[in-house]
Amino acid sequence: MNKSNDFTRRRFVKGLAVAGVATLGRPGRGTAAEKMVLGTWGGDYSKLLTQNVETPILAPKGIEVVHDIAGDPQRRAKLVAEQRLPRGTTDLQALSAAGSREMFNAGVLEPIDYTKIASAPHLLAPMKTPFSVGHIYSGQVILYNPAMISPAPTSYNDLWDSRHAGKVGVIDIQYVGMLEAATLISGGNMENFEPGKAKLMELRKLNFKMYPTNEAMAQALKTGEVGMCVMWKARGVMWQNAGVPVQAVAPKEGVVLYVSDFVIPKNAPNKAAAYAYLDAMLAPSAQIGFAETMGYNPTVSNAKVPDAVARRIGFTKDEQARLLSPNYDYIAKNDSQLKEWWDKIFKA
Repeated sequence: MNKSNDFTRRRFVKGLAVAGVATLGRPGRGTAAEKMVLGTWGGDYSKLLTQNVETPILAPKGIEVVHDIAGDPQRRAKLVAEQRLPRGTTDLQALSAAGSREMFNAGVLEPIDYTKIASAPHLLAPMKTPFSVGHIYSGQVILYNPAMISPAPTSYNDLWDSRHAGKVGVIDIQYVGMLEAATLISGGNMENFEPGKAKLMELRKLNFKMYPTNEAMAQALKTGEVGMCVMWKARGVMWQNAGVPVQAVAPKEGVVLYVSDFVIPKNAPNKAAAYAYLDAMLAPSAQIGFAETMGYNPTVSNAKVPDAVARRIGFTKDEQARLLSPNYDYIAKNDSQLKEWWDKIFKA
């Protein structure tokens, strides 16, 4: 694996063991008219940011947050297009860890000054990079409806089982995750997704169903239109809370980590508000809120999630031993061609 990718499984597991207790500091108060723009995904993520971070923590400080909603690829393209402007259109961006690395490599991100984030001492080591702050994390699993898929799947290969033809769902925006799954059963690895392309083409013969968003997949699973998909365990917990009849299985090939990062564009107009947001999103109350409502693990050591919730959203020792770190440099370098292949070949 590329040495520049320090988000290794060893470091991750070590980071999970870090614990500490301290008083959460407070960023400077904003004025009543102060606004900031956050680039983020829509749907549940946007709603929960408002519910757990913005309304309870930032609004009382006089900071009004406007969401600039779009997909990760579209917002990354916008960041690059705006990099020569003295003032960009967003103050903070929520990206996948792979997207953050790509934007760092493109030279459009502000280095993070952790002295401006009172919660920084509580960040788990893998969630703290020179250019990004980890918000939440989970791992990629197989979600399945026991009433439709029996016996329970144990491997990504089970999605390609002819017995499940017509029952497998694929999420359009999760093209990297599907490529990772197909790669792991085709002789590839986190530095080479090419073997996964041929495997995905085989899936086309099994009458899979494509859905544009995570929310659309949840609805399809709830109605029984499909019975199995690849998704983060966190989403599975969230969907269970909403009455979707799914269970999660950590595939034997490995559990690929997923991290949602926040980054500051170099030309962000309101960097002070961006830092206030970073501190607010790391507050224990906000982190626990995401754990309980969306099923993601906290990225700070002082967010004490209830034991029952921790068991649902976390991973056993055996599963931790199978944690796989994405090679973010590989994904960043190849994302454009992977997306083009997905759109023009796989989906054709």
